[in-house]
Amino acid sequence: MGRVQGKSAIVTGAGSGMGQAHARALAREGAQVFATDVNEEGLAETLRLITEAGGTAKVRKHDVSKEEDWEAVVAETLDAFGKIDILVNNAGVYTVANAEDCTLDQWDFVMNINARGTFMGVRAVIPHMKAAGGGAIVNVSSNFAMVGRPGFSIYCASKGAVRLFTKAVAAEVAQDGIRVNSLHPGVIATPMTADLIATPEGLDQLLGGAPLRRAAEPEEIADAVLYLASDESRFMIGSELVIDGGYSSV
Repeated sequence: MGRVQGKSAIVTGAGSGMGQAHARALAREGAQVFATDVNEEGLAETLRLITEAGGTAKVRKHDVSKEEDWEAVVAETLDAFGKIDILVNNAGVYTVANAEDCTLDQWDFVMNINARGTFMGVRAVIPHMKAAGGGAIVNVSSNFAMVGRPGFSIYCASKGAVRLFTKAVAAEVAQDGIRVNSLHPGVIATPMTADLIATPEGLDQLLGGAPLRRAAEPEEIADAVLYLASDESRFMIGSELVIDGGYSSV
């Protein structure tokens, strides 16, 4: 019996990197996965990997900042799987710039995907989870929601919003059997970070004083998503699970 056997999960940003790893891990452990992304080519690869491994998945192009896209994703998930047990709000973006140099377009882009997208996903699934008697929501934040980092002011703000939004919503829906927690990864080796970690200097800039001098693999974070999505974490409400190689501890 898989750790999330028989459950239905929506995973955003699942066309590559962490999101793809989350979707594959959930499918491997028995969940039916509805994977979304703006990257349709990546989604096709995610679908192939899951189905070839014997899992069940559907995919859809999805801009998490658009309400109509969320309405369609929820409707299609319910049509395909009959319920929504798990939501993994993973889709995310960043921009590198000091606050003084940031444009409003940069601010809106990052906040719309990271913060607005998370809010819209949570809002979209809560009624269906309530009706079903419960569910699990995993909001992927960042260790940069715990500490400031020069050059990442917009990203820090967006992920900090996810962190505290998670805590407030968790208190609102706990009595409905819905568990909401946030996940705070450090530097991950994904297509999104490839340029930043391509050189030792770039990697050192991101790692700061972290004791582990490497980027994590997406699968190392997917293990944490599995835990938060499964009944193994049934006593965790509004918690923040930090997996950052020790970055935020020093």
